[in-house]
Amino acid sequence: MKNDRLFSGLVLVIIGAVFLLNNFGVIDFHWGNLFRLWPVFLVIGGVNLLLSNTRAVWATLVRVAVLVIGLGFILFANVPGKYGFGPFKYHYNITDDNNNDDDDDDTDGDLKVSDKSSSNTYQQPFIAGTKYARLNVSGGATKYTLTKSTDSLFTASTSEYYGDYKLDSRTEDSVTVVDFDMNKRHERFRWDGGNMNVARLSLNTAPIWDINLRGGAAKVDFDLTPYKVRNLNINGGAASCNVKLDAKLPVTDVVVSTGASEIDINIPKSAACDIVTSSGLSSNDFEGFTKISGDHYTTPGFENAKNKIYLKLKGGVSDFNVHRY
Repeated sequence: MKNDRLFSGLVLVIIGAVFLLNNFGVIDFHWGNLFRLWPVFLVIGGVNLLLSNTRAVWATLVRVAVLVIGLGFILFANVPGKYGFGPFKYHYNITDDNNNDDDDDDTDGDLKVSDKSSSNTYQQPFIAGTKYARLNVSGGATKYTLTKSTDSLFTASTSEYYGDYKLDSRTEDSVTVVDFDMNKRHERFRWDGGNMNVARLSLNTAPIWDINLRGGAAKVDFDLTPYKVRNLNINGGAASCNVKLDAKLPVTDVVVSTGASEIDINIPKSAACDIVTSSGLSSNDFEGFTKISGDHYTTPGFENAKNKIYLKLKGGVSDFNVHRY
């Protein structure tokens, strides 16, 4: 057997083994490592090129050893979140302590704090009788949290390391629309790998909400259990998302579209759930769901359930996890 065939075959065997072990729960592989540790592929490729014309046994052993060690490092490494490539990076830790609260004093446990940050508050008053509201949020390099309700329609407390935000509102067909956007001229990658902005959001519990969030390298921590959520749409590139839903309406539609992300969605056992996935190199963990087809899953008794949650999950290299609480 030629050495090139041995090397290529070994790559396929390792990749296939990773998929199988991850799907059976033997390992917990985070697909974001492919992007955080991308220089490993340069090392593997460089060694392979240097030794491609050397047919000695030792050269084959070196190539195989570098491949196994490199892929093993990607597989088992536990590194802080770094989204972006080369000098275009945002640094933050994607693992949170659930007991950490985001204060207004620049002390987020998983974010680097700088004296250069500024704090601002944005508020949209609540008008009595508002039945439907839509929140549109856009902006990358930001940690978004939504945990507390407010007597206003919408409030945001921010720690801004660069750029700023703007808040607008309007009415469309009896729906109050709130736009909370990062200034477009600041929504770009940074050369210095600086801190992320922080935006702590609060909503009024009275209206029925449609929530749309668009961000590049973002972290999302939304506890939506106090709210009546009709639609939730999260669109991001490299993101870490943790969303907790309740079932206060007969139907809740959730669409998540990401590039390289780790997505955790928590839904109540009192609600039935339907999941449709469309992904490339992604892993799925849908405990308690019945597989209908290759990309379709439901909870038992879905058709006759009173409250239903529809999940559409789209991703390139992502880790999708749906849990029932």
